[in-house]
Amino acid sequence: QGLLARISDLLLCRWTCRNCCQKCFDCSCCQTNEDEVEILGPFPAQTPAWLISSQNEDKDGDSDNTISELPPTLQDVSPDRRRSSSDASRSTYSLTRRISSLESRRPSSPLIDIKPIEFGIIGAKKEIVQPTILRKTYTPDDYFRKFEPRLYSLDSNSDDMDSLTDEEILSKYQLGMLHFSTQYDLLHNYLIVRVIEAKDLPPPISYDGSRQDMAHSNPYVKICLLPDQKNSKQTGVKRKTQNPVFEERYTFEIPFLEAQRRTLLLTVVDFDKFSRHCVIGKVSMPLSDVDLVKGGHWWKALVPSSQNEVELGELLLSLNYLPSAGRLNVDIIRAKQLLQTDMSQGSDPFVKIQLVHGLKLTKTKKTSCMRGTIDPFYNESFSFKVPQEELENASLVFTVYGHNVKSSNDFIGRIVIGQYSTGAPESNHWRRMLNAHRTAVEQWHSLRSREECDRVSPASLEVT
Repeated sequence: QGLLARISDLLLCRWTCRNCCQKCFDCSCCQTNEDEVEILGPFPAQTPAWLISSQNEDKDGDSDNTISELPPTLQDVSPDRRRSSSDASRSTYSLTRRISSLESRRPSSPLIDIKPIEFGIIGAKKEIVQPTILRKTYTPDDYFRKFEPRLYSLDSNSDDMDSLTDEEILSKYQLGMLHFSTQYDLLHNYLIVRVIEAKDLPPPISYDGSRQDMAHSNPYVKICLLPDQKNSKQTGVKRKTQNPVFEERYTFEIPFLEAQRRTLLLTVVDFDKFSRHCVIGKVSMPLSDVDLVKGGHWWKALVPSSQNEVELGELLLSLNYLPSAGRLNVDIIRAKQLLQTDMSQGSDPFVKIQLVHGLKLTKTKKTSCMRGTIDPFYNESFSFKVPQEELENASLVFTVYGHNVKSSNDFIGRIVIGQYSTGAPESNHWRRMLNAHRTAVEQWHSLRSREECDRVSPASLEVT
């Protein structure tokens, strides 16, 4: 209350009225508003953000709450003193608001302290999840470099073939050349393949001493569009020549866009009446590499084939068992791409069906003979009396022959279905028939050689 106290307050207090030299909250000589408050001296320490937000919320609230929130010592003073204290508090809030506005204008710090993320469950031990190390990522080039294209090609030496010219292939393998042409008919939507001729075919190789003429071959050509090797065409056999002239034309009904995705495969085969037909060589040409609409002629050198022997053909059968009547019904529907047994007119194939109980032949039946074709249609049905208790011991032997007037019939192929099946497809067909009584079950079967059937099926040894 003395002079020295006032001087000390003037010198030490940062907030003092210049007119009356009193403390700001005790000043009553001048009524200042919020805009007339002058800030003296340096700013105090930065106010925390949580305090500024709480003070702003208090200021936006009801103004009557300001007086009630004052300390008790200020509530007990006189009305004049209370009014001056209220004005001082309003000035203090105005100062705080200005300080907060200045802080909001300051740029935020770019430093961010990132800590490991903590996951926790109440009552469970906390586990700190650390960032994992990224594994090495493979680019597409690295990924496809792991593949070896030669493992997915038709032949192991196909990669070498692509880098060689026709002259180099001819001098390397000496298998001859094939002349053919292709063209697509957009009006009728089919591909035309014309097999013209071949030249400089190698002489036949003797695997046994049963060949009639070792000086000349009996070549013919098989045509197919990969990957479909089942629906193939076949030229006639040219007898005793290494330079055959075929001049045969074949059509494949296939859409144009699908034809561009296929690969034309021409296989030159040497006909042998007394043994398996041998493959001389082949020519493959992706149809996407040529102009199918314009067409063209090509001389291509033959390359070795991984398939040394020609397939024997396929047979479509239908089986149906009637438990109440004890009858086993067999339908011979058709065959396709049978091995050609006659040089001049293809083959005269027929099918012989033989029922074997255990190891005993009990019944034999056969279809009619189809003249001059390797794709015969039979559609013939046969019925065998087989009691249900004997069904599990029964076997059906299907043998395809080529009819021969001058000598014995030519063996083409065979399969066995039943107890002593010759393979998994035959066993599957028999199992499906047993599980579907009174329902006909159809399936295609690839014919096998006599030696293969005799080796795996005892029932094949019991028939002729």
